[in-house]
Amino acid sequence: MDSRRLRAALAALLAAGAAAAGIAVSSGDDDPKTTPESATVDESTTVYIPSHEESAAIDRVLDAIESGDPLPYEEDGGVFENREELLPERPLGYYREYTVETPGSPDRGARRLVIGEGGEVYYTRDHYASFEVLDPEALG
Repeated sequence: MDSRRLRAALAALLAAGAAAAGIAVSSGDDDPKTTPESATVDESTTVYIPSHEESAAIDRVLDAIESGDPLPYEEDGGVFENREELLPERPLGYYREYTVETPGSPDRGARRLVIGEGGEVYYTRDHYASFEVLDPEALG
């Protein structure tokens, strides 16, 4: 599956969750909007549309995952344990985490992509202190 098809599949999965209600969407500048093409984990979770820089960095990670290219850190692709309990409870091994480049950081930085086996995509800019659902259609 190429990255466009992956994003389309993720978008379809996210959109399915929005059918029942209007969902708040936050953009890179945190301007809330409502759109039926967005989705949510539950009633309190907003869909995040990353800034251009974030989107490009996330896109590079998604492309590497899709193509099977090596990722820069040995932790990439490892099991995300959800110790913070901020994501929906799932069996251990359901979530995988990936490093998203953090400009200016001398190490892995604080940004991560967490992908569930069901195709859901979460993003944290603050090293797991909070998560936002990504809208794959907004990437790239």
